[in-house]
Amino acid sequence: MVTPKKELGQHFLADENILGVIGRLAELDPDDVVLEIGPGLGVLTRYLAARVGVVHTVELDRSLEPHLAALPPNVEQHWGDALVLDLTALDPAPTKLVANFPYNVATPIVAESLAGLPSLECWCVMVQREVADRFFARPSTKAYGAVSVLVQLAARRTGFHAVSRTVFRPPPNVDSALVAFRRVELPPNFARIKSVVDAAFSHRRKTLPNSLELAGLATREQGADALAAVGRQAMARAEELAPEEFVSLTEAL
Repeated sequence: MVTPKKELGQHFLADENILGVIGRLAELDPDDVVLEIGPGLGVLTRYLAARVGVVHTVELDRSLEPHLAALPPNVEQHWGDALVLDLTALDPAPTKLVANFPYNVATPIVAESLAGLPSLECWCVMVQREVADRFFARPSTKAYGAVSVLVQLAARRTGFHAVSRTVFRPPPNVDSALVAFRRVELPPNFARIKSVVDAAFSHRRKTLPNSLELAGLATREQGADALAAVGRQAMARAEELAPEEFVSLTEAL
């Protein structure tokens, strides 16, 4: 019996009924190349391998190796930290990211994959409910933040499914959800936009010009002038701006 490691955010799938929901939301196809981060005991991995062309798994915890030793031949296993490994080197390149994420890495992996893995066309990820809500939160709401802006500029949501705590072992102390989204064309200066968004939300209680200055990205005056160019007052905060306004704001800086 494997004891999930709390420090790695591990919660293993224990109810295979959820697999059909994942398959439907991910719109699995025999030609798909799927990237799965955090395969755990391989329950989802085996389901995916029976339905797609190739599955790339990335697992940090080497103690799980015996449980992943007899996977189907179309599974390519990669060991290490998904935030450190060069996922652009995967061959063939993944077209979909389907994962029951370790909770402590979900947000950074999704945020980095938007531009960092341009071959991805679709995401279907199991995350904490509050993280799922954050991805497509609206401006001026508590959940709205930097990742909301970045995900919404890069993708459109195609599915959502609340998940019971009982499908995991051990049951987490938070609610979970599956969220699926499909890529749209990135703004041409997405890397620059990301730096502006990250800086704008780095000090949430500050006005946007102050936050940009504290982050070292622009002076307060430049931030205020950029806000004026998009029709916003200098006292505006990052969480008030819609994703499309950040595109215009970046162009004005």
